[in-house]
Amino acid sequence: MKLFTDKNYPIIVSCAKELSRWTELELRDMGYKIVEVTENTVVVRGDFEDVMKLNLYLRTAHRVLVPLLRAECRNIRDLYNLAKSIDWENHIDADGYFSVNSVVHNYTIRDTRLPSLYTKDAIVDRIREKYQRRPDSGSQNYGAAVFVYWEDNEVIIYLDTSGEPLSKRGYRKIPGSAPMQETLAAACLMAMKWDCKKPFVFPMCGSGTPAIEAVMMAMNRAPGLLKGHFAFQSIKGYDKIIPGLKAPVVAPRQYAGATPEQLWKERILAARAAERTDNLPEIIATDISPEAIENAHSNAIAAGVASYIKFAACDFADTPIPEEKGFIFFNPEYGIRLGTFEELQPVYQRMGRFMAEKCAGFTGAIITGNPDLAREVPLYYKTRVPFFNGPIDCRLFIYEGCELKEARTQDNGTL
Repeated sequence: MKLFTDKNYPIIVSCAKELSRWTELELRDMGYKIVEVTENTVVVRGDFEDVMKLNLYLRTAHRVLVPLLRAECRNIRDLYNLAKSIDWENHIDADGYFSVNSVVHNYTIRDTRLPSLYTKDAIVDRIREKYQRRPDSGSQNYGAAVFVYWEDNEVIIYLDTSGEPLSKRGYRKIPGSAPMQETLAAACLMAMKWDCKKPFVFPMCGSGTPAIEAVMMAMNRAPGLLKGHFAFQSIKGYDKIIPGLKAPVVAPRQYAGATPEQLWKERILAARAAERTDNLPEIIATDISPEAIENAHSNAIAAGVASYIKFAACDFADTPIPEEKGFIFFNPEYGIRLGTFEELQPVYQRMGRFMAEKCAGFTGAIITGNPDLAREVPLYYKTRVPFFNGPIDCRLFIYEGCELKEARTQDNGTL
């Protein structure tokens, strides 16, 4: 397969809406030249080793995709024929297992399950004609994976090298109510410009995701280390010697190449060796619900970072604040899934006053999907960053110094 050795192969990194700018930033920091950026994707070039690297290290991405076909597609029969034309026998083992996911916006499709089903049938039929046997398929994430993106009359069929989305790190065992996705939490930390050195405080912590992501960033822990399986591990040839691949240190010298499996094992060892546990910043997570704290602590244990987070069950106004100036982040209810404006208005006002009184000099941030409630926060925000929390259009309001509006008015001598 050309992907194994061709450094110029296109790799499409998909992400949630409004996260592509942060995925792009990650990729640039990793040394990649950006080919294209869209609302939901960032395109770079690389080989199979790059595919491994991106799956292991990206914090804000959902999938790492390799395009196999791009063509005009008017109806479901076209999709079947196009899918069957791909050389699946070189990508999926006849005795293996694969799954298909799809995103479809085509007026001829009423049942959005059909494109995945027809693609599965095309793959199975092609491989059965070649080998007189067929791979199993289903919705589980332990084998190879295929992703179909069909927009109007154009379809792109990808090898999905991630399988289960990268946003599912594997540690959030108890999600709680209205949890924040891991990729969004990481992007919020990036937007706040948290430097992984100063204290990070997370009141109203819920399931604890931003606090856990903060520890992982401070530790330099690769987010993919917790995942048990990536779909690229089930691509045909993963355990075969590929001429031209740089042989890892552990490979016998007589090999004129290496297996992707060897490269992956070596990359995992390198990622673990790069972690740090000394002099980590103080990270505090509180919630008024003892049950939420228990759940967040359980998730932190699953992530292997519980000993680096100080948990406490208390009202957010009683959250212990470090002496060293740092960062404080709120993810309150928006009055959409939970709560009403009347119930939440005093909460947003209290959050602002708490930050002004207890966190002066900190960089504060509140993410909310309710602009009316955001206006109730009595702080001057420096910037607001667009995000989507699931389907909810949100803004991350960033308050540098946590300055109370009333204080500035008094300084100016006006009423």
